Amino acid sequence: MMLHLKLIDQESLFLLLFSLAKELGIKDTLPAYLDPTVLPQDLVTGVTFASGGSGFDPLTPKLVSVISLSDQLKYLKEYIGKLEAMIGEEKTKFILKNSLFFVVAGSDDIANTYFTIRARKSQYDVPAYTDLMANSAYSFAQELYELGARRIAFLSAPPVGCVPSQRTLAGGAGRKCAENLNEAAKLFNSKLSKKLDSLGSSLPNGRFVYIDVYNLLLDIIQNPKKHGFQVVDKGCCGTGDIEVSILCNQHTPVMCANVSDHIFWDSYHPTESAYKALVSPLLRENLNKFF
Repeated sequence: MMLHLKLIDQESLFLLLFSLAKELGIKDTLPAYLDPTVLPQDLVTGVTFASGGSGFDPLTPKLVSVISLSDQLKYLKEYIGKLEAMIGEEKTKFILKNSLFFVVAGSDDIANTYFTIRARKSQYDVPAYTDLMANSAYSFAQELYELGARRIAFLSAPPVGCVPSQRTLAGGAGRKCAENLNEAAKLFNSKLSKKLDSLGSSLPNGRFVYIDVYNLLLDIIQNPKKHGFQVVDKGCCGTGDIEVSILCNQHTPVMCANVSDHIFWDSYHPTESAYKALVSPLLRENLNKFF
């Protein structure tokens, strides 16, 4: 089996897909397509086009100056051209048809663009904004199909209201899960699932798989000891309440003695241990849907 991973959004979901690639026995690490040291053989067995902080809303990558979905598609087309030059058109079509494509987006649209920065609130209510997101995901899936992809998975938005930063910003004095963010994520997920079902029934030989990360991660958060965790509402970086991304660097103290006890590394992204806890159930529940 070959694995071709197209990843957008959330930086630490690299860890999830790295774990998927390793558990499937394909490769230990997943190189970035834009890495200047990437080897030709890596193009054949799988790369990532990820840009942390991107999203389905075209405004989201602009706000944080990362690579948009449309630009990621341009890189995919470039990648296809390189493959054709290396191994020929027919073998390239075979690789695209038999590879697994993973698309991860949505949480930054909801948590950052809509609720934190409020850049879309004056234009859209939550139902309308999740329509925008779902329609963008639908178009993106169609474009992947047109480029030759046939096995395409979209990971759901997670319970973003339960990440430490959103507990701090919107969870009140008790830092509870921000249910308005979680409700928006669930609404988007419902629309995304229906869009993918529609594509699967209309496009020949297409496998459009909806992977429910929301409920699995929520179960880990709500029942941490069952999954081997102790701390659910704080990250390890700095205070654990608000630091995220570049605010976690070599100068930021790591406050937890045992990182593997924590579900979150910073105030937004899960730890490697948390992602490993997600991989086996995700594979068990969804891998057969690709075939």
